[in-house]
Amino acid sequence: MRCCVCLFKQSLQCSPSKMAAGENSNRAPCLNFPNCGPLGNAQPSNSAHSSPTSNGGSMGSTEGASRAAGNANTQSGPDASGGADVAVRASPNIQNSRRQSASQNAMAAYAPAAAGGPASASNMTATSAATSSSVDTSASLSSVLNSTASSASVLVYREPVYNWQATKSTVKERFAFLFNNEVLSDVHFLVGKGMGVQRIPAHRFALAVGSAVFDAMFNGGMATTSTEIELPDVEPAAFLALLKFLYSDEVQIGPETVMTTLYTAKKYAVPALEAHCVEFLKKNLRADNAFMLLTQARLFDEPQLASLCLENIDKNTADALAAEGFTDIDLDTLVAVLERDTLGVREVRLFAAAVRWAEAETQRQQFQPTPENKRRVLGKALSLIRFPLMTIEEFAAGPAQSGILTDREVVSLFLHFTVNPKPHVDFIDRPRCCLRGKECSITRFGQVESRWGYSGTSDRIRFSVNRRIFVVGFGLYGSIHGPTDYQVNIQIIHTDSNTVLGQNDTGFSCDGSASTFRVMFKEPVEILPSVNYIACATLKGPDSHYGTKGMRKVTHEAPATGTKTCFTFCYAAGNNNGTSVEDGQIPEVIFYT
Repeated sequence: MRCCVCLFKQSLQCSPSKMAAGENSNRAPCLNFPNCGPLGNAQPSNSAHSSPTSNGGSMGSTEGASRAAGNANTQSGPDASGGADVAVRASPNIQNSRRQSASQNAMAAYAPAAAGGPASASNMTATSAATSSSVDTSASLSSVLNSTASSASVLVYREPVYNWQATKSTVKERFAFLFNNEVLSDVHFLVGKGMGVQRIPAHRFALAVGSAVFDAMFNGGMATTSTEIELPDVEPAAFLALLKFLYSDEVQIGPETVMTTLYTAKKYAVPALEAHCVEFLKKNLRADNAFMLLTQARLFDEPQLASLCLENIDKNTADALAAEGFTDIDLDTLVAVLERDTLGVREVRLFAAAVRWAEAETQRQQFQPTPENKRRVLGKALSLIRFPLMTIEEFAAGPAQSGILTDREVVSLFLHFTVNPKPHVDFIDRPRCCLRGKECSITRFGQVESRWGYSGTSDRIRFSVNRRIFVVGFGLYGSIHGPTDYQVNIQIIHTDSNTVLGQNDTGFSCDGSASTFRVMFKEPVEILPSVNYIACATLKGPDSHYGTKGMRKVTHEAPATGTKTCFTFCYAAGNNNGTSVEDGQIPEVIFYT
């Protein structure tokens, strides 16, 4: 006696072409459902707009469907009369009838073969009739198949093969089988908008176990009793990814769905899936998508991802600004980036990028791209461009002619570049430093004395180091006569080529103490090991403190790593205000390793 599984396999092998030709066979005609899923269950279209289709596989005509409906009346009782009534969500009477039939078939299926009871599977949706030696059983199965065929046109899924649970050895496998499956489903979600809506089956228990939001939705004090729930703000692919995770712990995300899946996971409070989405974004973070991901990270309140995006922008500022997605960011994100002191790009390029963004924003707001409207949409972001860090040539060729700055701002900035003492400007003049790690400094004097005068000549000291560093500024002594402002030009010169590697013409204020006061370069200056450089400072102001008991070699040791940076100082010949290894100005060098 062949078992039901064998018969089921035979039914799957039944050729539609042979059936259409009317070939005789000992097997009853099989149902030809497209895209069969596990255990013969048809995979869903999930379209809420799909219309019933005719089951041309087994019957092929209205007459066949009518005959199937008649057979259903004799097999399933009055509750199953008419194929159109046998739908996915059947009435309680039909469901009870199916359960009773399943119970009876279970007893017959497991009866010993010696007792003469054929293995019956009258509730299977994709099975075949018994062989010719079991004519009665074949007829019974055929009528059930015909009954099911009449209902196939309105089913999203075919009924499952009875006892599908026996083929699933773990709870995970059983729940995974129920994912996006009408079997035992008790709720449907209409996900998406318009013609893109998909009708997705689900199970309240499975959802409530995995999400506190679903638990409150189905079991809370204001639980819904609806069997269809509309979710117009969720993408179908993202919702299916969420369900897939809740049913099987499987993660299905890609570049096109990761952001919508992250939104859905947050909406339904599934932090484990959120973490997977964030990890996916981290692995795929690049300079060309850093701004787009930063915007999304800020929108979804993902501080860790936002921090990684900002670090990537710091390291690859030029590439990130050139990316197509840069002009699509919102104003708050632009402001957050321009506020940073660690961007690795010249200020004139930041200004050019801000103008590109303003042009795109005026179009989004349907303004004419005039200089006035560009200034309007930039808002606070314009004040974060550090125009004083530009050279006078960069400023004159770009910002001064853009029309975005007012005449007063242009004049004050030109005065800042050309005259001393420098007038106040409304823009930040603090240098940006694109370096990582902790700022370091060394002091080369052991004692401070009074008085050191200035006559327009530079204080200079030659130095070299044992490893590659980036000098970002000097510490200088201030006035002995109380609070005073100084004008100063600082430089680092390559000794052999006499090339100025970095400079800044600026000023600083002191409080009259013997402390040192920071004067920074516009950009870090790279210092290579075993190469001679000259540190130069030209001050204009009253007499100041100065250092004595200078050291020829000064070593800085990093607390965390123990890495040592050794400075060696020598007298710098030439036009020198008197600074030497033993005494003078430029007591501190500020650097990053």
